[in-house]
Amino acid sequence: MKKEVKALKMTFKNGETWTIDKEFIGDLWIKHISKSFGRIGNSELQEIFPCESLKIEIFPEADEVNSSDINLGGLEMGMFDRAVKYPDIEKMDILYIDSENLDSVDIMDQETVYFPYEAIDSDRIDNAYQSSFVSQDNVLYIVIDKEKTVKDIYKDKF
Repeated sequence: MKKEVKALKMTFKNGETWTIDKEFIGDLWIKHISKSFGRIGNSELQEIFPCESLKIEIFPEADEVNSSDINLGGLEMGMFDRAVKYPDIEKMDILYIDSENLDSVDIMDQETVYFPYEAIDSDRIDNAYQSSFVSQDNVLYIVIDKEKTVKDIYKDKF
């Protein structure tokens, strides 16, 4: 079997998720994914894939809630507004399908990438490294980076 990216599934700090099909993603860069091995508390030992940064452009067609996702705030305000108002994307699953079986929509594999995260306040929800905005043509831009903001990366879109 040959795997092909189907979608990206963002997970927010509060447990909400947002699945974005690849055709609704424009510019995408995940910088320096590394591999770690460990456990948190008494959980199972596992491989963890942290990255250095993320930049992504998401087209207007993705500003919807999928029935398979858990979305509390997204149902009320839309996913673009939710991502801008609450900068708390913690990780992302890269979802794969079998490219040799075009009729299948089943996810055959996934990899989870963790983003740099530093809490802004004592609630430990919002990420100091995440910035985002929606352009005039309703495209969402998100950057999660320790040194750069969405304005630094996408200054020509403002």
